[in-house]
Amino acid sequence: MRQTLRHDVRPRELWAWAMYDFANSGYTTVVITALFNAYFVAVVADNAPWATFAWTAALSFSYLLIVLSAPIVGAYADLHAAKKKLLAITTAGCVLFTAMLYFAQPETLWLAIVCVIASNFFFGSGENLIAAFLPEIAKVRAMGRVSGWGWSLGYLGGLLTLGLCLLYLTWAEKHGQAAMQFVPVTMLITAGIFALASLPTFLLLRERAVPLAKDARLRDAWLDVWQTLRNLRQFADLHRFLLCSLFYQAGIAAVITLTAIYATQALKFTTREALLLIFAVNITAAIGAFLFGHLQDRIGHIRTIALTLAGWIVTILLAWAAAGASEGVTLFWAAANIAGLCLGASQSAGRALVGVLAPPSRLAEFYGFWGLAVKLASIAGPLTYGITTWLTGGDHRRALLLTGSYFVIGLILLTGVRVGRGRRAALHAERMANKLI
Repeated sequence: MRQTLRHDVRPRELWAWAMYDFANSGYTTVVITALFNAYFVAVVADNAPWATFAWTAALSFSYLLIVLSAPIVGAYADLHAAKKKLLAITTAGCVLFTAMLYFAQPETLWLAIVCVIASNFFFGSGENLIAAFLPEIAKVRAMGRVSGWGWSLGYLGGLLTLGLCLLYLTWAEKHGQAAMQFVPVTMLITAGIFALASLPTFLLLRERAVPLAKDARLRDAWLDVWQTLRNLRQFADLHRFLLCSLFYQAGIAAVITLTAIYATQALKFTTREALLLIFAVNITAAIGAFLFGHLQDRIGHIRTIALTLAGWIVTILLAWAAAGASEGVTLFWAAANIAGLCLGASQSAGRALVGVLAPPSRLAEFYGFWGLAVKLASIAGPLTYGITTWLTGGDHRRALLLTGSYFVIGLILLTGVRVGRGRRAALHAERMANKLI
């Protein structure tokens, strides 16, 4: 712990920080990846030709809201040292609107869409804010493993939430309930676990940042972001990595959002089979995040991310082949578990690398830019997949190949990122800012 944490950070704070990953992972696992997405397409939208597109469009709109707000929210949090306060607001918003998905039925389509947009907006905004605490609690040389610890614990939280939902689903099916009866209840389970498991974060994690301006207004946050955008060339490596993230995260977003839909539509998985698949993927994702986090601190950020992107390309090729092969189910299970290993690793590694390349006093703002890139990717990936299936009459295999191209482009862009040079640029900007103060 002494080699990992900063001198004034207690181990319980590391646990409290990681518990937020544990708390919020149930939302992505149950709502976005495993259960509600397929329920939305099959039940709420009644398997209409536009159903998959409607799902991806709703998510894309929520990501657009994050893109427009993330750097501003981050800059405001830095100016007021308000990361924790804003995190509380986003957590409450996500929990509330997730619980309201209980009312999602075919006759309440628009209510379901509004709740998906709102819950996902608050989730994504909170994800940026909790990430900005990472450089405050971990030493630079240990950010990979600490980020990996949080992300792996997060997948365990996703497993817990999904497991409880799966137990309830099994009980409900035995009692003759249909999906429109038991899926809404799983939304209450997901919201409740998020609320309870996030309490340690708010009780134990300290806000170490100091306000950069006592009387700063929202307009000042806008000006800070605009100034950063004008001077982004001095952070050339961060800029290139954010562009790289935009592409490979687009592929990840498509996989996360549409795995259950691809499994049920292209491979004819049942709801139970899809849930078991996602359950297994969460286990391999937790293992991948933990192992690759340690590997990242040993072999470097760039090599680690490159390994995961190569794994993603293999995943896409296997999943594409699965839909047209006699042993398709076996191939798809193999693809899903490779994706799991790469999923936690690539996202955790990216979060850690941003912490290395960002100026220490502007962490929330720069994680806001990271959130901007990730959420732009979350628009592009699922939306292009949804549009492709719509235009091709439901050809999920062709849409999957398009998803694979995002990982190839991300791998090419990654080769131009130099971590040492980027870190020196971040520290130079910090020194210049301190002179101005």
